[in-house]
Amino acid sequence: MILFPAIDLKGGQCVRLKLGAMSSATVYNEDPAAQAKAFEDQGFEWLHVVDLNGAFEGESINGAAVEAILKATKNPVQLGGGIRSIAHIEAWLTKGLARVILGTVAVKNPDLVREACRLFPGRIAVGIDARGGKVAVEGWAEASTLGAVELARKFEGAGVAAIIYTDIDRDGVLAGINWEATIEMADAVSIPVIASGGLASLADIVRMTMPDASKLEGAISGRALYDGRIDPAEALAILRGTYKPAPAMFEERQ
Repeated sequence: MILFPAIDLKGGQCVRLKLGAMSSATVYNEDPAAQAKAFEDQGFEWLHVVDLNGAFEGESINGAAVEAILKATKNPVQLGGGIRSIAHIEAWLTKGLARVILGTVAVKNPDLVREACRLFPGRIAVGIDARGGKVAVEGWAEASTLGAVELARKFEGAGVAAIIYTDIDRDGVLAGINWEATIEMADAVSIPVIASGGLASLADIVRMTMPDASKLEGAISGRALYDGRIDPAEALAILRGTYKPAPAMFEERQ
């Protein structure tokens, strides 16, 4: 079970949004590369990066910051936001990304996702961002009528490495992960699912160790790490089975 610390990039800075609104950005670090190294030093083994400007504008905007991150950390990095062509995917993978996350293009051009999986096996993830169970695209600015599970099922057998499922209504507000919807997604497909949006406390970390969550690849944490609500050493120890929290720490969230 992997805990992915998140770096969201806006204007070259490390920020967090509330409910996906660009106007609500809080700057947590002006040096994303230093933040990436700090996460590595804390013991994390992966890094989740989103080019927020790219997600809205449909092309890489924070490329320099991403390249600096890749140079600063030895951890594998997965990147999403504005990546919408085979050439763009190949360019980023050549620069050292472990995985590319395709979101809007997965809705608008699923054949491109399948082709990317064929060309770059094991290195393509699909980001499914949903509000009320319906997929949102273009940096969450546009709603669709497509159901999140319906979209996930389109990629069964395509070779997608992971689905990153984000509940937009919980993102950045520390409301707890939507475990019910996330586990429903994991039950519906054979593709590994990563939970995203709302991870709030060590209670959510403990929830990741419950039997019905064992099928998940992991979860992404942003604001809770930056605000100090989650201690990295404790969280990683819980997931590795080397730390047992007091029973009162766990309160199941739906």
